[in-house]
Amino acid sequence: MKLLSILAAGIGIAVIAALVDHFGLDPLLHSLYAIGWGAFIAVCLIHLALIAVMGVAWSVLLPGISPWTVIWGRLVREAGGELLPLSQVGGYVLGARAANLLGVSAAAAAASTIVDVTLEFFAEIAYIALALLWLIHLNPGIRLVLPLASGLIAAAFLAILFFLVQRRGIGGFERLIRMSGHGWAERMGAGAAALHRAIHAIYDRRLGLSTNSAIHFACWIASSVEVWLALRVAGAPLDIGRVLVLESLAYAARSAAFLIPGGVGVQEGAYVLVGTSLGLSPQMALAISLLKRARDLVIGVPTLGVFQAVESGRFWRRSPR
Repeated sequence: MKLLSILAAGIGIAVIAALVDHFGLDPLLHSLYAIGWGAFIAVCLIHLALIAVMGVAWSVLLPGISPWTVIWGRLVREAGGELLPLSQVGGYVLGARAANLLGVSAAAAAASTIVDVTLEFFAEIAYIALALLWLIHLNPGIRLVLPLASGLIAAAFLAILFFLVQRRGIGGFERLIRMSGHGWAERMGAGAAALHRAIHAIYDRRLGLSTNSAIHFACWIASSVEVWLALRVAGAPLDIGRVLVLESLAYAARSAAFLIPGGVGVQEGAYVLVGTSLGLSPQMALAISLLKRARDLVIGVPTLGVFQAVESGRFWRRSPR
C-alpha cells in the first residue's frame, strides 16, 4: 500500500509539472508574484487559526483533556496527511499518536479521532451541498450538477455507513476475534472492546457531538477566506460565493482521491478546471493551488520535525543502556 501511495504521488507530481509546462512557467510566477508575501503570510496565519479551532472541535469529544494537547494532535494530523507519502488515513493515525504521547489514552485518542473524522466528513458534505446550491444559483443550466449531486449522495451514503459501523460493527469484530480461541485474540479483543466502549461513550455525549459538528461546518465555510483574500490581493477577485464553490469542489475532488497522498495533482487539476469555469485564468487557479501547497510546507515541516524529535526522544529514553 505504501508503494502504491508513493507511485500515486509520483504520478501526481508529473501532472503538476505537465500543467506548469502547458500554461507556462512565467505567467504562473507572475500570478504568484501578484499574490505577494504579505498575502501568503496572512493565508498561513488564517490556516493556523483554523487548525487550532478544529483542534478545539476535537477536544470537546475529550472532556478533561487540555485543548492544547488536541490542537497539537490536529496539527500533526494535518501535516502528516499533507506532506508524508501516506493516504489521509496515515495522517489520522499520526494525529492520534501525537495526542497519545501527550497523555491521552490510546483508546480515547483512536476513538475520538474516528468520531471527529466522521463528524467532519458530515460537515464537509453539508459544505459541498451548500456550494452546489450556490453553483445552481450562479448557473442554473450547468451540466456538472447531476454528476456532482450523484457524487454527493454517494458520499452521504458512505458517511452513514461508516457511522453505523462505528455504532454496531466494532462489536461484531470483537465477537469474531474472540471466537478464534488463540491467546493473542484475547489481547486484541480487549483492545477492540476498549475502543468500542470509548466510541460509544463519545456518541453518548450529544452536546459534544453537536458542538463538534457546528465548529467543523463553520471552519469549512471560513476556509474560503484564505483563497478569497489571496485573489483579492492579486487583483483577480471572486465574490465569496464563487470562492466557496471553488474550494468545496476542489476539496470534493481530493476527498474522492483520498488514497493519493496530499491529493497531489488532483487538487491542481480541480483548481484549474473549476477556477477557469468561474472566471479565473488557468495560471491564477494553478497559482492558488501551489500557494496552498507552500502554506502546508511552511506549517507542516516544523510540525513534523518537532513530532519526530518527541518520538525519537521517547525511543532513546526507553532503550536499554
